[in-house]
Amino acid sequence: MTDRLPVLIGVGQFTYRGDPAVSPGPTALLKIAAERAARDAGLGASALAGIDGLAVAGFAVDAPGDRRPIPRSSNPPQSLARRLGASPAWSVYSHVGGNTPQHMINVIAGRIAAGETELALAVGAEFLGSATKRLKQGLSFDDWVGEEDQDLPAPQRIGDDRPGVSAYEARHGLVRPINTYPLFENALRARDGRSIADHQARLGQLFARFTEAAAANPYAWFPVARSADELVTVSEKNRMVGFPYPKLLNAIMEVDQSAAVILASEAKARELGVPEDKWVYLHGCADAHDLWHVLERQDFHSSPAMRWTGEQALAMAGIGMDQVAHIDLYSCFPVAVEIGAEELGLSLDDPRGFTVTGGLPYAGGPGNNYVMHSIAAMAETLRAQPQSYGLVTANGWYLTKQSTGVWSARRPDRPFERQDPAVLQRRIDALPHPDVIEAPQGRAQIETYTVVHKRDGPFLGIVVGRDDAGRRFVAHAPNDPATLSGLEAGEQVGRPGTVRPAKLGQTNLFIPD
Repeated sequence: MTDRLPVLIGVGQFTYRGDPAVSPGPTALLKIAAERAARDAGLGASALAGIDGLAVAGFAVDAPGDRRPIPRSSNPPQSLARRLGASPAWSVYSHVGGNTPQHMINVIAGRIAAGETELALAVGAEFLGSATKRLKQGLSFDDWVGEEDQDLPAPQRIGDDRPGVSAYEARHGLVRPINTYPLFENALRARDGRSIADHQARLGQLFARFTEAAAANPYAWFPVARSADELVTVSEKNRMVGFPYPKLLNAIMEVDQSAAVILASEAKARELGVPEDKWVYLHGCADAHDLWHVLERQDFHSSPAMRWTGEQALAMAGIGMDQVAHIDLYSCFPVAVEIGAEELGLSLDDPRGFTVTGGLPYAGGPGNNYVMHSIAAMAETLRAQPQSYGLVTANGWYLTKQSTGVWSARRPDRPFERQDPAVLQRRIDALPHPDVIEAPQGRAQIETYTVVHKRDGPFLGIVVGRDDAGRRFVAHAPNDPATLSGLEAGEQVGRPGTVRPAKLGQTNLFIPD
């Protein structure tokens, strides 16, 4: 064991609920969280000038295809470093993915262990809450971005830059998470043979526990405990979004939140005088992605990447799941928790619970940075119980990219040696999966489905099906009230019908029998 053992020494979180006209801009949010993390470590803000590593989670508005006219820096890491008085030798800005915070920290920890970095800041923020209000109210953004933040050189990127869906999937509406995650949920319910009413009750019971954690979290966007019935009962304030998810079961994006984590080598932490009761270690970690496109998956109710990153992170830590006292599973939608729990061998009534943060629909779903809040909350939990272990999972795109971390305030008894992610990835890429057909025609049956709603009711049915040759396709259902309401009236998985290929620029059509 050397003094290059990586250790978390400070965490900071910030939530802004004030007047949007004077809300902090993107770089200001990053700086607030970073300075709070420095204070948490017992350091002055000036210590941040000494970082030699900086990783910033990508803003939601920098996702490919986002056209919202919201001013921000053309190089967020450089703008932040300038405001901190820092000149990090290694500075990166992430691509899209809720797995980003844990992934960035896994990379940073590896760099520290290799002697490439001594003191690093991982930080992210989202600002769509106030930005959306400024746009609606016609307010200026002049206070958000200075001239010095414009026309900067492009930042070095970290993560996988591939689009989350294929052009075929995008054409049928799978680019929107609120359309895609319900496909997994309905497939899981059908696999288990559960009635729609019983399954909705299960979802309410699962996420009611998340609201209780959010209610105890001072940084939560919605710090309100809600009953299971309240979460799943459709009402004017809780409209259906994508069957079977009412609004209260969906991640919330329009927030103003930031979070930061400072990591250092043990030698640097001692040099800075950080008290050891602040130290939290990353004992194990892993990163992988499932078969990339949604239609390529083996099925819609499992995640080999979740399973194997969990196994690898626990193996690296040298513990089993039974030794983990605290759990925070990624929670954009209920199915992410259900599948995550199943892949880790956990039942949904596990007394440990599945969040120390509160979940994306309630604590807040700040784009790519929710898990930075999870890690900050987990670090504080582990400091209070220094012999215990905590597990954090992070998910990007559509149950696609997975990063896992095992944390504890107890010092590891082994050096930090991160496995090359390519090892797990080769196993996943070799998995068999159905052939995909883009122009299906003939008899077919539904493999999974959803009905997408607007405020005034259902408007789009999405069907993933198999043709008689077992090939998978995606199509839309006829856009008439009787068909769409019928898709929600009872179980549709396995229902036969006829599929027709798309005409140029249009979508495939599945007509149920």
